[in-house]
Amino acid sequence: MDHGPAVELGVDHASGKKSRLGVLFFILYTIVYGIFVAIGVTNYEALGKPVFGNQNLAVIYGFGLIVFAIVLGLIYNWLCTKYENELNKEE
Repeated sequence: MDHGPAVELGVDHASGKKSRLGVLFFILYTIVYGIFVAIGVTNYEALGKPVFGNQNLAVIYGFGLIVFAIVLGLIYNWLCTKYENELNKEE
């Protein structure tokens, strides 16, 4: 039983910009995560050193990665909405 789509979807003229932005953010996050992994592989003792509020670098960096991913997601959503509003206007 196929009832079809709930809404009519048109052409998304912003899809190219959104795709490029997603790839850019993915690469940016991968670089930041790669630095964390590189520290763990090359100098794992550094991850055990306290850096802030008696928490070690591993905990601070790990929570930082989570917060960074959330912030990137919010920025991505904001920019994609802006692109869609600019490029998908009714003519």
